Amino acid sequence: MLMILPVLFAAVDGRYENVNVKLDWWENAVFYLIYPRSFMDSDGDGIGDINGITSRLDYLKDLGVDAAWLSPIYRSPNQDFGFDVTDFYSIQPEYGTMEDFEQLLKKANELNMKIVLELVPNHTSNESEWFIKSSNKDEYYHDWFIWENGHLDAQGRRRPPNNWISVFRKSAWQYSPSRDQYYLHQFGVTQPDLNFRNPVVEEEIKNILKYWLEKGVAGFSMNSVNYIFEVDKDLYGGIYPDEPATGKPGLGPDDYDYLDHIYTKDQEENYDLISQFREVLDALTLRDNLTRVLITEAYTGIKNAVRYYGDGMRSDAHIPFNFALIEDLNKESDARDIKYAVDRWLTYKPLRQPANWGIGSLDKSRVASRFRPKLVDAFNMLVLLLPGIAITYMGEEIGMTNGFVTWTKTMDPLACNTDDPVNFVKVSRDPYRTPFQWSNGKNAGFSNGEKTWLPLADGYQHINVEKQRSAVRSHYQVYRSLTNLRSRPAFRLGGYQSLALTKNVFAFKRWYNDDAYVVVMNVGKSYQVVNLTAFDLIFGQLEVEVSSVHSSRTFSDDIHANFLDLAADEALVLRMQV
Repeated sequence: MLMILPVLFAAVDGRYENVNVKLDWWENAVFYLIYPRSFMDSDGDGIGDINGITSRLDYLKDLGVDAAWLSPIYRSPNQDFGFDVTDFYSIQPEYGTMEDFEQLLKKANELNMKIVLELVPNHTSNESEWFIKSSNKDEYYHDWFIWENGHLDAQGRRRPPNNWISVFRKSAWQYSPSRDQYYLHQFGVTQPDLNFRNPVVEEEIKNILKYWLEKGVAGFSMNSVNYIFEVDKDLYGGIYPDEPATGKPGLGPDDYDYLDHIYTKDQEENYDLISQFREVLDALTLRDNLTRVLITEAYTGIKNAVRYYGDGMRSDAHIPFNFALIEDLNKESDARDIKYAVDRWLTYKPLRQPANWGIGSLDKSRVASRFRPKLVDAFNMLVLLLPGIAITYMGEEIGMTNGFVTWTKTMDPLACNTDDPVNFVKVSRDPYRTPFQWSNGKNAGFSNGEKTWLPLADGYQHINVEKQRSAVRSHYQVYRSLTNLRSRPAFRLGGYQSLALTKNVFAFKRWYNDDAYVVVMNVGKSYQVVNLTAFDLIFGQLEVEVSSVHSSRTFSDDIHANFLDLAADEALVLRMQV
């Protein structure tokens, strides 16, 4: 039985340990998610920009990053800071020019790094030429958006077409006097939804993809893909049906979760559309044999999320973003929860497709704040050493914490829409988007301007790149050690087995032939003793490859497999001695 166990466990990730698989560039890549507005300001206006990113590409290369993933950089009035686009073919002036972007691509190419752009196909800005012409009943743009008649209530007041609610709260319909109709906006009122049942709209988005691909980008992340299509109203007598209430307590009719969004999310047509977008990328891949990667982001159930891999007959996304470590874990999570979240994704995804792992995003509380600062290294070990693709949100490599942004300085429309100067903090995303911390100098080295677009997070004097690069032990140094380990066959191609050794100690084994590693982390607040021989073929002595910052252990320390004592929050990467 022991002879076949390695094959069984390796199969969980679709890799077989004795097969010399040649991976495509993206299949084991480290993607680094950049929020350009907060990464690096090159011109002193307090806003990050493209030249700032270019100036820091050497940092990313040294960190072990393969691809920089940029959240939207297109022209925008910034009602939702880039996620409301007026022109998909041009650069937001605050971020620079097209020439600046071309220089970014050139520098990235010199460093053998890729640039991936984020695109939100679901909607535009209400200041876009497309929407303005559509609202003025221009014949060509007439049906580019979701327009619908309202109705009058018993008191003769104008009411929206139905009860649909925006993700940003309140009605998802906004009245337009110029058309005497309502337009649908599943997000902000300034973000009208495009009508993908109009084939001209679909072709225009494909043209946008082609435009940027020809510029030299290595692919796209497509945000909110499960919102692109709404139900076909022709199936309901030409009227968009009301959505049913969820019955969740404590919610009012303006709250998004008040309704079960069965008509506005996860429609079947979304999957076919993503497949068509994939064909656009694959056409260029065939031309020069360099894969252009497609990433999809969808906050949805796991069965829907993994469908974006494709159905076996067609290819959809290369990387359906895995939100498991972001959405399913919190301060109360223990080793069993981590094992469940990790193994669940590996179980549901198609066998031969690579997994992907991320622990941070610009929409979710930072790891050091969501869990504990001392667990930063443990979670980076998860992201970087589990089988597959690693995705790091900028700042997680140095353990940045959430900032504090007062109501008067809040920019996030999701928070502003609460109309609540006290409880807005529960939904505001601004704390996760504060400027990157490069040094302990003026504005944390982010900008030489007089002020920054969002205030800096407290503690940047101690949590910054400059300090951590010069330190012998730091989160940065741990992160670099982990990206170096990824080049070894055990982590690129090897098998995987996981165990919750105790309630608070999660561990997983990676191996290739006779080269075996155990990654072990105590996510509890107390001392723990574990026996690593619970793993198949782990015995005798192991040695420390990487240790978390607060661990008393250092590189090459010996560990007995049958007795490992772990301090609270301690995390280790161990290599079995042969």
